[in-house]
Amino acid sequence: MILNALQSGEGSPVVLLHGLFGAARNFGVVQRALSARFRVIALDMRNHGASPHGDDMRYATQAADVLETLDALSTGPAAVIGHSMGGKAAMAVALTQPAAIGRLLVSDIAPVLYQHGNTGIAAALQALPLTPSLTRAEADARLADSVADPAVRAFLLQNLRFGASAGWRIGLDQIAAAVPDLEGWAPLPGTYDGPTLFVAGERSDYVRSEDRPTIRTMFPRARFVTLKNAGHWVHADNPAGFLAVVEAFLQNWKS
Repeated sequence: MILNALQSGEGSPVVLLHGLFGAARNFGVVQRALSARFRVIALDMRNHGASPHGDDMRYATQAADVLETLDALSTGPAAVIGHSMGGKAAMAVALTQPAAIGRLLVSDIAPVLYQHGNTGIAAALQALPLTPSLTRAEADARLADSVADPAVRAFLLQNLRFGASAGWRIGLDQIAAAVPDLEGWAPLPGTYDGPTLFVAGERSDYVRSEDRPTIRTMFPRARFVTLKNAGHWVHADNPAGFLAVVEAFLQNWKS
């Protein structure tokens, strides 16, 4: 599957992969800053943004999407940065095609099984009445029992069209069916020996110290950074801090 790509800048390629229920534009601040030095490519993952929809959301399949898209864009080896679901997809890309990845940054996720409550979130989104009269305020109120955080509700509702064309931009039914795959991690053969950085939010428990031995079996050169004043949405909670980490990691990157 060829994914929708937002491109800017020139130079060595840097690829940005967003998380579940997100879109390429989520990395807007990071993309604008890095575009001064790099060719930055933010991708809408399958069933997200303006990319096509498909039933299979296993990480090996998402990795194949990314690789096919980068091949179509003639990027050559790229630095890949992925957050959450996008981080797992980025790891899968590195493990399945190491030569395509110049360096890897994974934001607040590990290659392990999680239970994040996404089944309930997807069900709550599916239950919204998609009528022309539905307003954003009404949709937000209906989600409040299932999604307590107003910021998360606002993030989710970015995917909803209102008015006469009310409907989901995302492949919501496909995502809902794929939650076990998205929260899981099917082992992939091989290792990635390139420079690898795992960035965790100080207020997040997604990357635990006990996960590090597992990570290093796949990514022997992995290093770890914990970013202050950030939860799971590291690049949104502390954009300046996240960008500083990214720029340091990419300082000598040339494809």
